[in-house]
Amino acid sequence: MLVYTHPSCLQHDPGPDHPESPQRLQAVLDALHAAFPARLDWRQAPPAKRGDLARVHDAELIDLVLQAQTANLRQIDMDTRTSPGSATAALHAAGAGIAAVDAVMLGEDPLAFCAVRPPGHHATASTAMGFCLLNNIAVAAAHARDRYGLERIAVVDFDVHHGNGTQDIFQLDPRVAYYSTHQAGLFPNSGLRRDRGAGNLLNILLPPGSGSLRFRNVWADEMLPTIDDFRPQLLLVSAGFDAHLRDPQADLMLEAEDFAWITTELHALARRHGAGRVVSMLEGGYDLQALAESSVAHVGALLEGQAGAA
Repeated sequence: MLVYTHPSCLQHDPGPDHPESPQRLQAVLDALHAAFPARLDWRQAPPAKRGDLARVHDAELIDLVLQAQTANLRQIDMDTRTSPGSATAALHAAGAGIAAVDAVMLGEDPLAFCAVRPPGHHATASTAMGFCLLNNIAVAAAHARDRYGLERIAVVDFDVHHGNGTQDIFQLDPRVAYYSTHQAGLFPNSGLRRDRGAGNLLNILLPPGSGSLRFRNVWADEMLPTIDDFRPQLLLVSAGFDAHLRDPQADLMLEAEDFAWITTELHALARRHGAGRVVSMLEGGYDLQALAESSVAHVGALLEGQAGAA
């Protein structure tokens, strides 16, 4: 299994009081190295090119994100800040998804995890928001669509927040389907069940305190069968772990074992329809211990599925 990351992703620093801290990524990297010392193929993520970003983002947003910065902090919106290292971090975070798609499509390895930040799924075509500067998973999906001519790409998002940016970018493109469960009443207050797009959207809101049973039942009864019917040639995962019971940002009350379970189910689906190809990208998760444990559970489930299929 491939893991893409880059040292610059630790240099995006939105300030000491900000929950989306460099320590998040460091916790993930440390945990993966400790849990799987010899089972992961670590790769350095290249920077995305402007043309890669332009598939999904307006020129004005690209200019804003890549603008040279000397001030310690620049406020993009109430929740989103940049530092002098943010532009380079954002380029490598987006580039990780592109490199991962290339690797799985060209047969180097069917599995890739992108341990990068800043996260991306809230960034729309025109707006950086919700801690996100560029929409990493959308950049990867558009690359897979255009470079490899794929007709059925599934973006699956189990972050506790709705990936409004990903939905915004692809809601009129039937080649990219977006599937999300997220907590009702949270930022960005989007992702309603009635949202259909081009018939390529499925959002299910979960009430606070849902816990493992409700989460698993919703996925088993509705989300997974719908994705199965789509028969994705490539599965992309917005892997946010802020639905964990220890996370300070939300109240879905999941545990690391739930992320392992959904990962196992998604990987089985990918093996049925897309030669087992899965590219997963880190999104949210703001309790460091929970984030580390959940990342290990997610990657471990992919590795176990790969070994079982061999």
